[in-house]
Amino acid sequence: MIHEAAVFQLADEAAVRAFTLVGAEDMDSVLPPLFDMPGADQPRPLREVLAHAAYDEAWIPDMLAGRTMDEVGRYAYDGDLLGDDPHGNIARIAERARSAAARVTDRDAVVHCGYGDVAAWDYFWQLNVARTLAAHDIARHLGAESPVSEELARAMWEGTAPAADMWRSFGIYRTEVEVPDGASWRARYLALTGRNES
Repeated sequence: MIHEAAVFQLADEAAVRAFTLVGAEDMDSVLPPLFDMPGADQPRPLREVLAHAAYDEAWIPDMLAGRTMDEVGRYAYDGDLLGDDPHGNIARIAERARSAAARVTDRDAVVHCGYGDVAAWDYFWQLNVARTLAAHDIARHLGAESPVSEELARAMWEGTAPAADMWRSFGIYRTEVEVPDGASWRARYLALTGRNES
């Protein structure tokens, strides 16, 4: 398994932990935008956030197998993937995604995304950022502790800090927040993305 896929295991597990915090009574609660990029810069009800996450997770095994969306069928994962068991269904979909990720051994394998082809390592960093920030933001929105561990935060900081300006140019990271010397890896990574730890 390549390094980026190992980080994905941690990021995806953190995201699923956050998703399971969302109770039936929370589904209509509106989460502020995760990113400032077009298409993701609007507040959304948590059920919609979870539904999109399930859809994204469902595509991962096909993407990592080198299939195109046309080969799979562009509408293969449309519809309600959460059903009457949102926690169970998204956990099962995510488990398949992590299993597929664990089999990736070629960093430069081509992944055919809807917007174009990228290398597997690049695809994973996009997944990792999305999952880590969703995990943190959802948990904090619900008043729970962030599920972003020190191990995950350090990997995310080390993997994305060198390209932080690029992430900001896309509207994914925001203006960096200052943190004191000796701050935790979680505080440092969240600050890199423009977030406070609390």
